[in-house]
This record gives sequence, structure tokens and C-alpha cells, in this order.
Amino acid sequence: MIYLKTFKLSDSRIKNKNIYPFNVLRNKEANIFIFDHITVLYGNNGSGKSTILNIIAHKLNLKGKERNNPKVIGTLDYFEEYASKCEYELGENENGRKINRIPENSRYIKSEEILYEIRKIQQDAVLQESIESNLARERGLQNAKEFLKTKEGGKQFARFEFAQDKYSNGETTMQILEDTIEPDRLYLLDEPEVSLSPQNQVKLAEEINKMTRYLGIQFIIATHSPFMLGILNAKIYNLDTDDYKVQRWSELENVRYFYEFFKNRKGEFEN
Repeated sequence: MIYLKTFKLSDSRIKNKNIYPFNVLRNKEANIFIFDHITVLYGNNGSGKSTILNIIAHKLNLKGKERNNPKVIGTLDYFEEYASKCEYELGENENGRKINRIPENSRYIKSEEILYEIRKIQQDAVLQESIESNLARERGLQNAKEFLKTKEGGKQFARFEFAQDKYSNGETTMQILEDTIEPDRLYLLDEPEVSLSPQNQVKLAEEINKMTRYLGIQFIIATHSPFMLGILNAKIYNLDTDDYKVQRWSELENVRYFYEFFKNRKGEFEN
């Protein structure tokens, strides 16, 4: 399902080159993004991929949009001004009829949001270990274990259940995304691969492909991970080009760099 069909960035520009988000997009041509079931905004650091996701989130009023600080010149007023001048078109349902709104609970999920949740979970895990250790000293190891099995003990430690089982960043990231994403929604993901190993990046990309196919979810993803780019069944916009050119993953600079790096060291793998 395609909920957001197109999005046109504003062609508005201002003289002050330091104002956000105008400074990020000042050298770019105003462009219309035509979205697929999975669309990737690719680009190196500073290319504007996170900025564009946030502009879309503001324009659509999605949960998770960044709250700008009105006390800082060039954040709230200028950002809202820019976003207000952008345009979008919604998609169609299974019967070919134009939908009239983005599904409720669609959201923008940022990498720092996931990392924040990871830190909270890890802190809970450390706290649980400390409390269990104190209980063991006070009650004895066996009595402490029996207490945790009781209704009172189970209620006291219910919030630690997930932390007890999931401690690695990679596993936690995958679980957070799995618990957060619901069917028939639009999701903007900003570098979801952060903290994931290459193997888990591939696994995440495979899961995103499945969720799109079987759960009716549309994704717009900002990433420069060659592992994600190579697995996702996605339309890829290269934000490092002036006109946001659509390219194959194997044509992208970051991917080519990995290719050349390993090709030049091919002998070390074969000997």
C-alpha cells in the first residue's frame, strides 16, 4: 500500500545561508519525490536525508516529528515556514480510490530515539541485577528466587522482564522496531541500522521487505548502509546529486567504496 504518493520540496530560498533548513537544501533543485512501497533517501553525512524526513513528518504531522526550539533563531519559525510551502499527494486504496488521510499512528522513528530506549533498557537491566543482588543478601539466594516468583515480586519486577532477556544493542533494536511497527501504516525511519551488526542490518532489511509485502506498510528510510541498500526492494534517491537522482544501489558512492576496499584486498581472503 502506498499512502504517501508524492512530496514536493519547497523552491523557496532566503539570502541568509545559515538558516536551517534552508542552508541544508540551498544548493539543491526543488524536487518531487515519487514514493514506492519502500523508498530510500541515500546520502552521506550532511546530505539532508534526516532533514527531509523531518520536513515530511512535520508536513504530515506525524508522531515522532522533532520539536524545534523556538528560542533558537532559525529553528521553529523558519522550519515551519519551509514545511508549510511543501506539497504532497496521497496514494490510492486497493480499489483505486484516493485515500483522504495518512493512517493514524503512522510515525517518524529516529535512530537516537531507538538508542535512548536501548539505554533505558540497559539501565533497567543493571538496576535489576543490583536489586536481585541485594535481595539475595537480605533473604538468601533461594528465598530471593522464591520471592520473585510471587505475585508481589513479579509485579515489582515486571518492568525489568524485557531487560533481563535482551541486553545487546542489536537484539534490542530489532525488538523495539518489531514491537513498535504496526500493519497498514506509513513509517519514516532515520538510519535504523545504527548499532546493528552487518548481519542484523541484512536481517532488518529482509524484515522490512516482508512487512511491506504482507502487512501493507509503506516505508521511507534514510540510510547509507550498503547492507541495507543491497537487500531492500527499494527505490533509491541519491541526495548527493544536485537533482536527487534515482540510482541503483550498486552505483552509489558509499557502496562503491566498500566494493573497491574489499576488491583491493581480495587476495587476503583467498590465501
